[in-house]
Amino acid sequence: MGAPLVSHGRTVARVESKLMLGPSEQSDDRAMIFTPQDPALTDPFLVLGEEWFSTPGFEWHPHRGIETVTTVFGGVLEHGDSAGNAGALQPGDVQWMTAGRGIIHRELAYRDEHAHIMQLWINLPADRKLTRNRYQDLIASSRPRVVLPGVGLDIVSGTVEGVTGPALNHVAVQAVMMSLEPSTTFAYKLPAEHRAFVHVVSGRVAASGRNLVTGQTAWSDPVSDTEGDSALSFVTPSGDGKTRLMIYSGTPIGEPVAFGGPFVMNHRSEIRQAFADFHAGEFGEVPRRARLAHDR
Repeated sequence: MGAPLVSHGRTVARVESKLMLGPSEQSDDRAMIFTPQDPALTDPFLVLGEEWFSTPGFEWHPHRGIETVTTVFGGVLEHGDSAGNAGALQPGDVQWMTAGRGIIHRELAYRDEHAHIMQLWINLPADRKLTRNRYQDLIASSRPRVVLPGVGLDIVSGTVEGVTGPALNHVAVQAVMMSLEPSTTFAYKLPAEHRAFVHVVSGRVAASGRNLVTGQTAWSDPVSDTEGDSALSFVTPSGDGKTRLMIYSGTPIGEPVAFGGPFVMNHRSEIRQAFADFHAGEFGEVPRRARLAHDR
């Protein structure tokens, strides 16, 4: 695959392979791309899952203390929340939801046909765990793109190659969907203090010298002895197919993490309070909203 580029201090610390889990009550098939077994290793990211579903999908459920970033890869995703937001997202669209003080939402396949999504959970620091809820629909056709020789950068969040993506952040995150032509070499810059993951959506790539294939995820930890920007190097092999990558990076929060189903807080007492608040109706009432109308 060719000699790797100098990565300016960036190395790949570990590589994980996607774990297929099979169908569930909500989905036709599902996979875990990475898990929260040791949050310190993935901080500020918690979990990345992949779902293929038709019916029933994911009916009304709560969240608190995190941001969920949902990318649509196939079909149409119907969504709604307890604040009155509702809509449908097409392939390539991204929804960035801040579930701070508490929100109730649902994710369904439009017309019960099919939807293929990946959903990332990003942690929130203690002083923003109960921040105001927010929905951001980051439509693919409206996001900025950078085109370089052999490289396409679809910028979701942060500033890449001088171009800033549309996402508003509580934790500074740089996020792109990258496409690479065969026989391409590219140095992707990101802040040295960020932890980054590179998920191979399709194709093959060498990331700072580590060979990756579809379904694998490489992690690069912060570079403590470098100020400003660092870089991950990418080299694609010769052939006919493009390589597609999902790359997210952010500064670790460095706080304790307590999981409680759909809630992520710093301490178990806060998880108990989240459940109490939800059952007391402080997230709002579970919506009775009908499904999105469509032509039959």
